[in-house]
Amino acid sequence: MSLLEACVFATVLCGFFGIILKKNLMMKIISMDVMSTGVIAYYVLIAARGGLLTPIASDAQSGSYADPVPQAVILTAIVIGFSIQALMLVGVMKLARDNPTLESSEIEKNNTP
Repeated sequence: MSLLEACVFATVLCGFFGIILKKNLMMKIISMDVMSTGVIAYYVLIAARGGLLTPIASDAQSGSYADPVPQAVILTAIVIGFSIQALMLVGVMKLARDNPTLESSEIEKNNTP
């Protein structure tokens, strides 16, 4: 395993443990974004290969071309991650109207019947 792969894996782990260990809802959202970024970076790291040409129609000689499907998948993952993050932030904003704190344990205490 290379150093870059280890750094990406550490990023995913930092995000995962942040989701589990942090009690503040904003920190959980940021940790989820860090973990998502790590997963996308790992996918890009695995899919990256040198010596490939861009698949553009031209009269150049035939060679090995890069597959555009992984690029589309990554762009889709980034957009979906951004929309999920925005939805979570709206949920936290609505919770912040009713609760003076964003600590998950305090919100659970206030909303328990």
